[in-house]
Amino acid sequence: MCGRYALSTPSADLKTHFDLDEVVALTPRYNIPPGTDIPVIRQSPEHKRVLHLLRWGLVPHWAGNPDIGKRLNNARAESVAEKPAFRDAFKRRRCLVPADGFYEWKTEGAHKLPYFISHASGQPLALGGVWESWRGPGGEILRTVCLITTGPNALMAPIHDRMPVIVPQQDWGRWLAGQAADVTDLIRPSQDSGLQAWPVDRRVSRTSEDEVSLTRPLPT
Repeated sequence: MCGRYALSTPSADLKTHFDLDEVVALTPRYNIPPGTDIPVIRQSPEHKRVLHLLRWGLVPHWAGNPDIGKRLNNARAESVAEKPAFRDAFKRRRCLVPADGFYEWKTEGAHKLPYFISHASGQPLALGGVWESWRGPGGEILRTVCLITTGPNALMAPIHDRMPVIVPQQDWGRWLAGQAADVTDLIRPSQDSGLQAWPVDRRVSRTSEDEVSLTRPLPT
């Protein structure tokens, strides 16, 4: 699964890196949990690439109430195209979630040690996701998102058996605008050898903690 990540890259830098036409102001966050509003890159009907805030926890358009979103933070790559909660979104509403890096917990005996995984270049990762628009009984609109996870690559395998889908830069346009059948090759473990990982402070397990030191390696 992927249940926590960090993003402190300024909006202006994200605009340049992802070739965005529209961005929102962002506050640096180092311990982003589900259930909060997160920056999401989508393609607009005018074929512009935009960055907006969506709630993390997918609420399908057919849901009776938004509480289902609390259980749909992630979608498995193996079933995202078939499961009723995700298949419409995967077909029509794919997105990218920019991240400086993400956290995962490694089981060591009776304990779980958190790791921070990022790109050695310092550039943001593009996590693959799907989004939905839900209309409430009063006409209110709630836009939500979930991340797609897949099996581990060589770096992640010793840490955890799942990792988020990471979309390579050359495939961002195809992921956002292509047909579903044309992007199934992208929902796989990242082949990028530039990823790095290190153990971090267990304070990251508390959602109330949110400071840059959470992303730094533990002292040796």
